[in-house]
Amino acid sequence: MSLISFPAALETGHPADTLRWAADQFGLDRLVVTASFEDAVLVHLAATAVPGIEIVLLDTQYLFAETKWFVDELAKKLDLNLHIIHPLSNIQPDNLWQSDLEGCCNVRKVEPLERALAGNRAWVTGVRRADGPTRANAPVASFDIGRNIVKLNPLAAYSDDDMALYVQLHDLPANPLTERGYPSIGCWPCTRPVAAGQDKRGGRWVGSAKTECGLHL
Repeated sequence: MSLISFPAALETGHPADTLRWAADQFGLDRLVVTASFEDAVLVHLAATAVPGIEIVLLDTQYLFAETKWFVDELAKKLDLNLHIIHPLSNIQPDNLWQSDLEGCCNVRKVEPLERALAGNRAWVTGVRRADGPTRANAPVASFDIGRNIVKLNPLAAYSDDDMALYVQLHDLPANPLTERGYPSIGCWPCTRPVAAGQDKRGGRWVGSAKTECGLHL
């Protein structure tokens, strides 16, 4: 895919307009959303702005039970076009996360993502600048050269208050873990609750220098 120019309005426009622009630009069948389901905002936004849009969940084999329940609830409530991507068949639950965090993420997240993106022209994520220092400069639209795909972060400029207001306005349910001190939710072996005021992603990969799973590097 050749590089494209992005309308300046994407940086300041409503996230729903970003999604509708992407569907018009790339086609509904070449556009995919990946969602972690730590909240309902991205999937609600995508499913209402572009009905039928493909939403992908990467099932790492280590999702919290609460997250799995939340996925089922939203899939029914929003009639999601949900595809669950699993690790390759030779990857089984093991203790790799105890000795090789990068290797564990690679086989359970990075490789499945490559399969999820294959054949698509644009990829929508829930990355926000408010997530933490490593994402503070995330653009709404960019070109992922390594994956040869347009990457869209329609919620990039949304603050935590914006997210809370969206949930309130649309009467959306919450992942039960958020009320238990988990502002960022990943796999159960590598996610811990955080104290009020602490970096939201401070509960991820505690005790290591790792800050990203590899999907957004």
